[in-house]
Amino acid sequence: MNKITSVCVYCASSTRIDASYVETARELGTLLGKAGIRVINGAGNRGLMAALSDAALAAGGKVTGVIPRFMVEQGWHHTGLTELIEVEDMHQRKATMARLSDAVIALPGGCGTLEELMEIITWKQLGLYLNPIVILNANGYYDPLSAFFSRAIEEHFMGPRHLELWRMAATPQEAVGLIHTTPLWDAGIRKFTDI
Repeated sequence: MNKITSVCVYCASSTRIDASYVETARELGTLLGKAGIRVINGAGNRGLMAALSDAALAAGGKVTGVIPRFMVEQGWHHTGLTELIEVEDMHQRKATMARLSDAVIALPGGCGTLEELMEIITWKQLGLYLNPIVILNANGYYDPLSAFFSRAIEEHFMGPRHLELWRMAATPQEAVGLIHTTPLWDAGIRKFTDI
C-alpha cells in the first residue's frame, strides 16, 4: 500500500456539463477529505474544480489550490481553500501541483485537463514523475482516449509497456483504491521510452 497524503486532481472548470460529472467530483472530494488526503488542484472557483474542493472541505479535508497570478487578477480563484499558492504561469502551476502530490487523478475535462494529463504521463514515461496516475473514466468519458492509446501502440508510437504508466477507474472509490495499490515506478522506466 502506497502512503498517500496528497493527490493532484485535474478537472474541468466548465459550468455547463452534465450533473453526473459534478456528482462524481463531489464524491471524489468527499472520499479524499474523509481519508485525510489533501487535494491539490488548480484553485478554480467553478465547475468540477469547485465541486471537488467544496466537497473535500465539507468532509473535513484540506485543499491546496495552485493558480497563476493572471487568473487571480481575473477573479477565477476559489477564496475558501485551505491554502492558495499563486505562481507566475501555467508551467509553474503544473510543476508545483506535481511536486506537491503523491498521486494524480484525472476527472473528465477539456483541453486543459487533457493537456495536464498527457504531460504528467509523459513525465512518468521519462522517469520524472514516479507516482500513481489514475484516469477516472466517469460515464465512459475517456473511452476515446483509451482507443487512441491502443492505436498508438498498434502503430508503434508507444509500446505495450506504456499502458502501465496509468490506471483507469470507473468510479471515485476505485480511483482512490488505485492510488494506494498502483506500484510506484523508479527512474528505470526511462528505458521504455525508446520503443
